Amino acid sequence: MDTFDSDECHIGHDIFVAGSVADIQATLTRLNQQEASVSARLNSLIASQKDLSRELGRLDLLRAHLGSQVVNTRAISNGMLSDAASTASRISSAVKRLDLEQANVKATLEVVEQVAELKSCVLGVNGSMGAPQDWETAAGYLSRASKIPAEVINGSFAEEIVPTAEVPDPPRVTLDSAAESLCGLFLREFEKAAKDGDGARVTRFFKLFPLIGRSDVGLDAYGRYVCHGVASRARTNLNSGTAVQRKDFFYANTLTKLFEHIAQIVDGHEPLVERHYGTGMMVKVIERLQIEADVQGGIVLDTWHDERSIDRKLTDVKSYAFSFLVQSFLPTQKPSAGTPRSNSPANLAGRASEDEGVDMKEVDSILGEAAIMLGRWALYSRFLASKCAPRIPDTTPRSDPPGLAMPQFLSNSNLCKKVSKHLVEPFNIMTTFFFRRSVEKAFQLDESPAELNLNPNKPLSANPPFITSAVDDVMYIANQVLQRSLATSQRAVVASVVPTIGRVLGSDFVGMIQRKMRDESYPKSVIQGGLPPEDKVIAFLVLINNLDIATEYIKRIIDTQVGSQKSAAGDETNGPNASLNDLFPFGHDATFVENTLKAMEHGFSSKTGELLNDSIQVTFHQVLKPRVRPILAEAFRDINYSPSDSEDPGVTGQEDETQEDDDADLVKSRFDRGWGALTRPIKRILTPANFDRLLTVAMGYLSNALEKRIKSYYGRVNELGAVRLERDVAGIVNAAVLGGKYGLRDYFTRCTQMTLIMNMEDDEWEEIMTEEAGKEGGIHWVLDHEERRRARAIVKDRA
Repeated sequence: MDTFDSDECHIGHDIFVAGSVADIQATLTRLNQQEASVSARLNSLIASQKDLSRELGRLDLLRAHLGSQVVNTRAISNGMLSDAASTASRISSAVKRLDLEQANVKATLEVVEQVAELKSCVLGVNGSMGAPQDWETAAGYLSRASKIPAEVINGSFAEEIVPTAEVPDPPRVTLDSAAESLCGLFLREFEKAAKDGDGARVTRFFKLFPLIGRSDVGLDAYGRYVCHGVASRARTNLNSGTAVQRKDFFYANTLTKLFEHIAQIVDGHEPLVERHYGTGMMVKVIERLQIEADVQGGIVLDTWHDERSIDRKLTDVKSYAFSFLVQSFLPTQKPSAGTPRSNSPANLAGRASEDEGVDMKEVDSILGEAAIMLGRWALYSRFLASKCAPRIPDTTPRSDPPGLAMPQFLSNSNLCKKVSKHLVEPFNIMTTFFFRRSVEKAFQLDESPAELNLNPNKPLSANPPFITSAVDDVMYIANQVLQRSLATSQRAVVASVVPTIGRVLGSDFVGMIQRKMRDESYPKSVIQGGLPPEDKVIAFLVLINNLDIATEYIKRIIDTQVGSQKSAAGDETNGPNASLNDLFPFGHDATFVENTLKAMEHGFSSKTGELLNDSIQVTFHQVLKPRVRPILAEAFRDINYSPSDSEDPGVTGQEDETQEDDDADLVKSRFDRGWGALTRPIKRILTPANFDRLLTVAMGYLSNALEKRIKSYYGRVNELGAVRLERDVAGIVNAAVLGGKYGLRDYFTRCTQMTLIMNMEDDEWEEIMTEEAGKEGGIHWVLDHEERRRARAIVKDRA
């Protein structure tokens, strides 16, 4: 009805607003459609009314039948089934009572059996501890009794039944006193067997403690037993060294033997302990062993610290002045007359006075022994951590193994604290000194390769790469120091030593090379407009090589320590280096070490890269740049690019160059001679990477000079000369990039496009100039439209 009312209102509104006959007819049409729709709906409702009436009649009939069935069902339930239901209820109640009585009987029988078992155990214990003195049997009876519930043992029924004339006490009292008596007996026999060194009897009584419920006592006694053996062996090892032996790695070997002895005890006795005491109970023995390891290991470290005079060495190391490095960086330092040589008497005297304070061989020996002890401590810690780690069931899905966790008793142990104080801290300080002093000494003894020259006709006596001796010395020491530091497996060592190596390399090593470049070997011409002295140029090029080779060495060293060690973890290599995950198994230490090494490499590469770029720029500006324009001027000398149609373009004016008129590649050959004479002597001194860097800088300048040369021919080139100019430019480009990277040709794209435009046909030129930007027929133009027009106008009559 709401729909009808709304429709009527809408139609009425249309009639009232109708302003023409057409509107009235349209409204009438909608009224007819509405009437047909309403009539159809009414017809469907009337048709469904008949079906509804029929279904309601069927429901009334079914309700009448259902009422009669309900009456019959009630009659059957009240008459026929009431007796059966009551009978079933009585049977069910009887069954439940029977089940309860049966359960009570079973519980009673179980208690009776347990009491009987208890009485048997009590009598057995008493009998075994009497005349037979069968301790294993007595312990077995106590073990059986421990499985009986405490409420049964302490119950009144057991207290009434179990006591006899031979054993009148309550069962709990009897069992406790027997266990206490046997515990004391076993402990005395165990200690006696341990004192006599009777391993069989030690094992016999050790196995009995868990049976009498005294596992803690047994483990404690066993811990004292093995600790006594550890202490005895450790004292023997420490006192066995002679005065000569103590000068070598005696203390490192002694500490190694201590750790190996403890590891053998843990490995050998773990099956026995876990079989009789339960899984994971070996941890308590390990904790007891660690207490003894703290004592014996602490004695070794204290003795080593005193006999090696570590405190005095640290004082000497901290007070060392590094006078050579400091004086080298002073701004008032006068340039030396030449590279210092190792056989100079003055240098030998200076070095002797500097080395008096600290003996480098002694420091190196101390670092080697400390590194061994730190490595053994790391291996020992990893072994104990793996033994104390929770067992993973075989049914547990395997994933990436998590890093080990250092047991708390080990990280809080006195030995761990002494390792940090006596080993880690001195190792970090002495390693920093050792490496920096090695860098200083390498530059004191630095020697350049002999008999280098810039004459291509003279052979070079040395073999490339041409570097000074300091690079090999410093990089060798850096590799040794890194290997030694990683071998300690100590995160604290890596966190201190590796960044320090990076700082020393970046400040002292790179700084010394930079100072030599600035003060001793800067390639500056003696006279205005002249070329630098040959010895200065050679020395400067060698120092550039130092930076490149040092960067490559560091990258190779880090790749060896990180890359190959990663592959070793995947069983891809069997080299001497263990994987970082093996060396640093705790937590995320391996990832930290890898990131630290890469950060050191990146920092050093950044510093050498900056100095390399600056030195390459200096080499270009001082050595190459003054000769580039003269070489181009000589190459294009007397070349005519506007010949008449009856003559070939070429040189003009000089009779002695008549033969060169026929040389189509005259410009290229001239440039090649000049460019080769300039770059080949430098190329054979520099490393390939450095020469590529220098060539890259030179190509940028050469391309600009060549572009200016082309523009200088504005209005002096005809169509025939443009062909020759394009060929000459291509020849110069080929000669300039010969032996370099192919990408160097990109520097000359502007020049080649200019000559290309100069030789285009008119229809091609018009097509290019009418095309939209970015759609120039597949050619990527680096010249804009205006520059192309100017290039086209270089050829006369095209302006």
